[in-house]
Amino acid sequence: MNPAIEVSELSFSYGRRAVLDRVSFAVERGAMLGILGPNGSGKTTLLKILSGVLRPAGGVNLAGKKIASYGRRELSRLCAVVQQEPQIHFPYTAAEIVLMGRASHHGALALEGRKDLEVARASMALTDSLAFADRYLHELSGGEKQRVLIARALAQEPQILLLDEPSAFLDLKHQLQVFELLRRLNRERGLTIVAALHDLNLAAFFFPRLVLLREGTIYRDGAPIQVLTEQTIEEVYGIRVRVDLTPANREAQLSIRFLP
Repeated sequence: MNPAIEVSELSFSYGRRAVLDRVSFAVERGAMLGILGPNGSGKTTLLKILSGVLRPAGGVNLAGKKIASYGRRELSRLCAVVQQEPQIHFPYTAAEIVLMGRASHHGALALEGRKDLEVARASMALTDSLAFADRYLHELSGGEKQRVLIARALAQEPQILLLDEPSAFLDLKHQLQVFELLRRLNRERGLTIVAALHDLNLAAFFFPRLVLLREGTIYRDGAPIQVLTEQTIEEVYGIRVRVDLTPANREAQLSIRFLP
């Protein structure tokens, strides 16, 4: 079976500024991958390439096909994106936002049908956002808003879910809720999940595999215990930390503490 995502010798530049340099990796179907790295290391650019927004030098395959061979509607049914700061300028309700995820499943001028409404409702139920379906998006808390945006992505019925800093601007409680939701979607729906992350402890706790970028290249790729070492964190982020291992569910769980 082909990997969900396969990247080979991927490079990208904004003008003369190189952002990604010969990046290669594969993500198996049903896997969870966290992408780490300092600001400017290429995380968001990589997600934009995987979602088809940017066209790079190098090969990108999704579900065994070159990404360039997909039409926009076909690609949006395969791959859904949850942006860090979505630009929504009009007063839509949560339910209306989620229904937008069905756009790729019918014609441009067609109205939503029963199937669209059923899928949207099921997506909201899965993300525990039905309770505020009739409230406007700008009225919701950060955690509620993020659950609605994930529900919109699920309404696309994708195989792959891409997220850019899904816990940005959320307090600790809402961060945990979002990541618990992602893990549940991965386990119950078999969704392939790739997320750009900034919190090292959350990344280590929720993601079995991490890719650490440094200046546009893959510096480490593997399990959290292999990637997030004290030496590697100091080399990439320029900060000193203490990495402790504690037993959890028969496996070692990382705990990272920053040192003065």
